[in-house]
Amino acid sequence: MNPSGSAGPAPGRHSSPGLPPGSDSDPSARHDAPAAPRQDFAAGSGSAAASPESPARHANRFAPAAPPASAVPSSRPGVPSADPSGPENNRTSLAATAPRNSSGRSPSAAGTVYLVGAGPGDPDLLTLRGRRVLEQAGAVLYDHLAPEALLALAPASAERVYVGKKKAAHAFTQEEICSMLIERARRGLAVVRLKGGDPYLFGRGGEEAEALADAGIPFEVIPGVTTPLGIAAYTGVPLTHREHTSAVTFVTGHAVDQIDWGKVGHAETLIIFMGLTTFPEIARELVARGRASDTPAMAVRWATRPDQETIAGTLATLPGLIATARMKPPATIVVGEVVRLREKLDWYGRLPLRAKRIVVTRARGQSGELSDKLRSLGACPIDLPTIEIAPASDYGPLDRAIADLSTYDWVIFTSANGVRSFVQRLDASPADWRQLRAKICAIGPATRAAIEELHLKVDLMGKEYVAEGLLEAFAARDLSGCRILLPRAAVARDLVPTELARRGAQVDVVEAYRTVIPAGAAQKAAALGAVDCVTFTSSSTVQNFVAAAGAAALAGIRVATIGPVTTATARALGIEVAAQARTYTIDGLIAAILEIFRPAAAPA
Repeated sequence: MNPSGSAGPAPGRHSSPGLPPGSDSDPSARHDAPAAPRQDFAAGSGSAAASPESPARHANRFAPAAPPASAVPSSRPGVPSADPSGPENNRTSLAATAPRNSSGRSPSAAGTVYLVGAGPGDPDLLTLRGRRVLEQAGAVLYDHLAPEALLALAPASAERVYVGKKKAAHAFTQEEICSMLIERARRGLAVVRLKGGDPYLFGRGGEEAEALADAGIPFEVIPGVTTPLGIAAYTGVPLTHREHTSAVTFVTGHAVDQIDWGKVGHAETLIIFMGLTTFPEIARELVARGRASDTPAMAVRWATRPDQETIAGTLATLPGLIATARMKPPATIVVGEVVRLREKLDWYGRLPLRAKRIVVTRARGQSGELSDKLRSLGACPIDLPTIEIAPASDYGPLDRAIADLSTYDWVIFTSANGVRSFVQRLDASPADWRQLRAKICAIGPATRAAIEELHLKVDLMGKEYVAEGLLEAFAARDLSGCRILLPRAAVARDLVPTELARRGAQVDVVEAYRTVIPAGAAQKAAALGAVDCVTFTSSSTVQNFVAAAGAAALAGIRVATIGPVTTATARALGIEVAAQARTYTIDGLIAAILEIFRPAAAPA
């Protein structure tokens, strides 16, 4: 499904009319049909003859880090596992402070093991210290409850080994895990043992630390936000409160007969780990030992994640409510009067996109802004990249344009990808920005931001962030005899170069990058499951989604687009669009999604 096509011999080559519609805004100026031979747009030429063309041709960061099939251990300690695919975090790395070099190896003969608490579920709750050591890890041994997104913080070269335990499925025994940590440290690797919650609170971190100490391996324990604290914050149930409780007891419900419930059961706030399946027995024990049957209690599954599930009741009613809802582990039980505060203090449950599963189809590495904003509104963004940025099929025309950079009057950028690709080739050439005497035009704010990151000023930007808006911005300018350079995707709309050439400019359109369908997109689309909304930020994201999954996959699902060009492409492919951004930006798209899910006003 990858595009193919030839590039012209010199700057000034451009795709033929009749290609698929292009971007609505700079974040989405990416197109996926194969590149066709291109023509010069000289002053007064107006149009160019058409050339033959070929037809135009995803992961949840909150998901627990369960192993991909290739990473499921098939033998005992020492067997490397494949890199699990995970969504790109798309955040700026903090400087590492741990004593390691860039390869992930410790300068000492024996490496260091870091027992890192991954937190309760939301990857943003990882500590700064935990992030730093992950970014320099040579090996990561991770649990089932560790958020998948955290694995992406480790270097691509780092070994990733799934060592998780579920109730009936243990990848490795605890003894084997300890042996794996020791063996890798002795090889000089910086080893991160990534554990859900906090390593020292029902995380068996103490056992691993003892094994490392006995083996003479240097180690460091990095605490994490433990699940009960995440539950307290994200359900509106403070574990302590002056008017309700001044004592909290943590207990495991894994082995009911090993706990003295008469001793711990009267704690003002009782937190029960790993007690979901045994809670009916625990509740009976508590009531039998004098705890009131109407004591408030709640069960929370996947705390701090967008799919967090909460069931509230009492010691008498909660076991039945859990059974009726068919709640499954992992879940934590909270018992005590503080549970009554939930209705008043549950800020997380009131977020406008709470628990909405929204698919983001932008390229991996560029989805972060949209995904982060959706997440801050309570949504569960699902990364399903339908485009991937690829090198130009032939850099010759772009390189020759860079060599002649001083001859251009204007350089027009129609996407942040175009800016980045142009800069990469500029850096690889003998030229630099000192050769630029041209004015710079950007199609929209994201492209403008990419240019300004280079400490360059943008001279012109349209009021509407589409090709038509860009042309309107040029309306009052005399372009007779002007040389304009337009570095962009291999395939895009002809509107801008055709119209500028009609106004007297000589427009050199050069391929700076291509967009292709990512490997595995069809399989990821098929595995999406139930979703509430799918977002599209360019025509190519729509076209590639349909190529991978078919338009029928969107039947009954709300679709939101970034602007009119993307909407037109979707409708031409038989897709119903529920909402379109009024402002053709990521913020505009967010506003459109909020409109979709805004509660209906109560009748007067």
